[in-house]
Amino acid sequence: MTNKSHWDNVYQTKQPNEVSWTQGKPETSLRLISNCNLPKTARIIDVGGGDSTLVDCLLELGYTDLTVLDISDKAIEKAKVRLGESANKVKWIISDITEFQPTEKYAVWHDRATFHFLTEAIQIEKYQSLVQNYVSDYLIMATFSTTGPLKCSGLDIKQYTIADLESTFQNGFQKVEGFYEDHKTPFETIQNFVFCRFKKK
Repeated sequence: MTNKSHWDNVYQTKQPNEVSWTQGKPETSLRLISNCNLPKTARIIDVGGGDSTLVDCLLELGYTDLTVLDISDKAIEKAKVRLGESANKVKWIISDITEFQPTEKYAVWHDRATFHFLTEAIQIEKYQSLVQNYVSDYLIMATFSTTGPLKCSGLDIKQYTIADLESTFQNGFQKVEGFYEDHKTPFETIQNFVFCRFKKK
């Protein structure tokens, strides 16, 4: 099964309360984006956004240049249905992140869902190249920490510490904040995440 068919199957067969990553409101991501102190016209991309409500919240806050990228068209279709007419205010991109070819730079690149699934060096190198070339201001990264899960949705993941993320993105980025945070899943289990916000050098 390819990555795309895996995630299409997940989004076709499961509701938000049946997957571990669901958040009622992504408060931490919203705070980190706010901490960038950028105008509401700043270009923001949510990588691996799936049917996350982050885009809903950003629209409500008045942000006007939003892109959501996900490997699964089923996930994006769910988000579009939920947003209704507001979905037309968002750019939707269906792509594996390692095959993504951006046509514009992003003031904020937000990723709470994708990077820790890249377990091979060549995938990580492609991602590093993407953010170095297509992020103009801030990179916001969240992954499972070294006390978090070893798998997600049946797939292997790569765990990180704050220092690991800082080292991974040291070419081109300076860490401005980093912390660990427990995420309570819809199943009442706890997953530990590491969050970092980096500024482009």
